[in-house]
Amino acid sequence: MSVSEDRTVQPSPTAPVPVSGIADPAPLGLAAFALTTFLLSAKNADWMSHATGNAFLGYAFAYGGLAQLLAGMWEFRNRNVFGATAFSTYGAFWIGLGLWVRLVAGPALAAARPATLVATVTALNHDLGWILLAFAIFNTYMLILSTQVSIAVFAVFLTLEATEIILAIGNFNAGAAVNPTTTIKIGGYVGLLTALCAWYASAAGVSNGIAGKLRFPVGKPLIS
Repeated sequence: MSVSEDRTVQPSPTAPVPVSGIADPAPLGLAAFALTTFLLSAKNADWMSHATGNAFLGYAFAYGGLAQLLAGMWEFRNRNVFGATAFSTYGAFWIGLGLWVRLVAGPALAAARPATLVATVTALNHDLGWILLAFAIFNTYMLILSTQVSIAVFAVFLTLEATEIILAIGNFNAGAAVNPTTTIKIGGYVGLLTALCAWYASAAGVSNGIAGKLRFPVGKPLIS
């Protein structure tokens, strides 16, 4: 997620250009986002009817959360404000979602009684609706700014925007439904597409980092 930035001090024409001491962290951040999104989207698409449905949870902390957050911190080191903001925010998103499941949803369901179960599940679905709406707002301006990065990165944010909006609507309208509704299933399928776009962008970053003969194109920025 690299985009050029102005710096306060410009090097003289004869001075050597400083080289970052770390590799590009974007492929790691994109891969972490893709895998965790894939697992949660598979649940939303109702592909996990024979599983617990919580396969994403551990990876929300360890991979989509911690690994992506670290990628964001390394992007700060690389002076890449776009990548730093994107990876750090979505790393925190996954950690926050994992904490919400453990600290809010789990205890609320455990404390619910038959008379209050419908209201509890409805409230939890509304919680998810508000969380997704908030991140859709953040994602909107990142989507606009991603037009200056590459087509591959733009595709990630475009499909993610659609995923968040559809899932927000689905959770607000889910009522007391425990299983994915039709709208949430649609959001799950769009989320799977988002994961594929992020995996491709990650693979392209790795191929460019290796600098071998095999390169995956990412496309030029839509606005340059």
